[in-house]
Amino acid sequence: MPREAEPSNNERAFILEALQQDIRLDGRALDAFRNIQLSFGDEYGVADVRLGKTRVLARISASVTAPFPDRKFDGIFTITTELSPMASPAFEVGRQTETETLLSRLLEVALRRSSALSTESLCLLAGSKVWSLTATCHILSHDGNLLDSCCTAVLAALQHYRIPDTTVRGEEVVVHSVEERNPVPLAMLHHPLCVTMALFEGGEKVVVDATLREQQCCEGEVVVTANKHGEVCQIAKLGGVPSDALVLLKCVDVAVAKVRELDALVAEALEKDAAKRDIGGLMAELSAENAR
Repeated sequence: MPREAEPSNNERAFILEALQQDIRLDGRALDAFRNIQLSFGDEYGVADVRLGKTRVLARISASVTAPFPDRKFDGIFTITTELSPMASPAFEVGRQTETETLLSRLLEVALRRSSALSTESLCLLAGSKVWSLTATCHILSHDGNLLDSCCTAVLAALQHYRIPDTTVRGEEVVVHSVEERNPVPLAMLHHPLCVTMALFEGGEKVVVDATLREQQCCEGEVVVTANKHGEVCQIAKLGGVPSDALVLLKCVDVAVAKVRELDALVAEALEKDAAKRDIGGLMAELSAENAR
C-alpha cells in the first residue's frame, strides 16, 4: 500500500526548531488559517473550497426513497468522502485508508449527529416517502487539514442547495421541476464548523490549520466543532501526547473565534452568489408569482 512521503530528518528538525521560536514556514501566526477561497458551481449545492494548496469539492444530491423503519418521520442524510490518487499518492481507488475512515467519522459527528440539518423537514409522506440527501466530498488536492476543508465545503453546499418543491396528493408525491416551481432552501438548524489544531512541545504549543508537513511532525491533534454562538458540538483528541485540561480549554476558545470568522466568510460568499444569480430581481418576481 503506498504511503505519504515522510519529511526527512533535516526537514523535521527545521520545522520543529522554527516552531519553538513561534515561526512557521509560510510566515503565518500560530493561530492563523491559510488563505481560504470559497466558490459555488453553476448548479445549486456545489461548493469548491481552497485552503492553501488543499482543495475540496462538495456536491449535494437528493432522491425520493423510503425512510428507515424506525425513523418514519425523518429523511435520510449521508456524507461520503472520495480520496483519489489525484490528491495524494497515498490514496488508492476502491481501498479505504485510515485517513478516509477518520475523516468520514468526524464529519458524521460534526454535521449529521449535531443535527445541523433538520431531517424531519425531509419527510414527504410519513413512513412511505422521504428525501434522501447525500453530500459527497471529492478531495482534489491534499496539503493538510482535510477535515476543516471538507466540513466548510459540505456546510456551504448545504446552505447553497435548493431542493425541488413537492405536492402531496393522497398517497402520491409530485416533484416539481425548476420550470414549474422554484426549488426551496434546506432547513438548517445551526451551522457547525470544524477547527483542527496540531499539538507540539508535549502538547503545550497549539498550531491552527497545520500543513501536511506540520501534521507529519506534530505530536497529536485536537478537533473542535462549534457554531458561531459558541455552542461546542464535538471535541476529538486524535491520539498522540496527553493534553492538559487548560490546553483543551484554550483550544476551544481559539476554535470558537475561528468558527465565527469561517461562518462570516461562508455567509459573505453565499450573499455574493445570490446577488449574481438574482439578475434584476428576477427570483423575487418568480417567488411572488408562485405565492399567488
